Amino acid sequence: MQEIPVYLFLGFLDSGKTKFIQETFEDERFDDRHERTLLLVCEEGEEEYDPSRFAVENFTIEHVSQEDLNAETLGRIQKKFKPERVVVEYNGMLLVQQLFEAMPDGWLIAQVMTFFESPTFLSYNKNMRQLVYDKLQFCDMAVFNRFSDRFSQEEFHKTVRAMTRRPNIVYEYENGQAVYDEIVDPLPFDIDAPIIEIEDRDFAFFYRDLAEETEKYRGKVVRFKGLVAVDKSMKKGTIVIGRHIMTCCEADIQYSGLVCLHASPLPLRTRDWVTVTARIDIAYHSIYGQKGPVLKASALEYAQPPEEEVATFF
Repeated sequence: MQEIPVYLFLGFLDSGKTKFIQETFEDERFDDRHERTLLLVCEEGEEEYDPSRFAVENFTIEHVSQEDLNAETLGRIQKKFKPERVVVEYNGMLLVQQLFEAMPDGWLIAQVMTFFESPTFLSYNKNMRQLVYDKLQFCDMAVFNRFSDRFSQEEFHKTVRAMTRRPNIVYEYENGQAVYDEIVDPLPFDIDAPIIEIEDRDFAFFYRDLAEETEKYRGKVVRFKGLVAVDKSMKKGTIVIGRHIMTCCEADIQYSGLVCLHASPLPLRTRDWVTVTARIDIAYHSIYGQKGPVLKASALEYAQPPEEEVATFF
């Protein structure tokens, strides 16, 4: 099956998606391989495309409403046009998952860019945090348009990094100058310490960093407080230890745990709070269904629940 790259542009109305895509299609370098290009537009903004200025020669524009954004519609468009690449301008009020579920076989996300209008970003984040998080969690680059000295790069940076460390961040100033974010995010714990001490307030940062850069923790010894989960299917001496983590809002709270192998005589049960000291190995485990961090506990003892049982990035 032919793999078809999908370039996904996310953001709310007036965030600059259409302008950026228009300029991209006007660039001759974007058409150097003369691929059949499908521009899939999933919202109607104030700015419209001007195809007469496109350097791309073999293209089609298809407008798809929320109601028609499904596998049947996209499959029909795929069969009709047979695109070799797809560019999607996505509706900021829709969850990205709806698009993922509708994409035909062979469509593969190649790049995701998310655009925000700087004057409204913090307000959107405050009032529609789940939608903002949805547009950031998969993106490779976050672009803040209409940026100026009235705004704080540090505040915007901190807001993005509270949700994800994945994207590069670019501040597009009103004079057209583009400035890349170079703010360094130090970890709230010492990864080079003989025992990495994870405070209760820092568990979410630890878990995310471990998930994103697993290999650098190989052989490290860590100590933290966590919530036990056990199941009858687990072998003796195997438990899961973790915390409930809230990434953006209460609706997305989920238990995030790590496999732990131990020799403790404690009769551990689900929902017990414990403090664990363990060496981190990277190995396959059936609970993950793939390679992942496996804790090999050297100490395990009961603990009091933390003041805030749900870990956050805030």
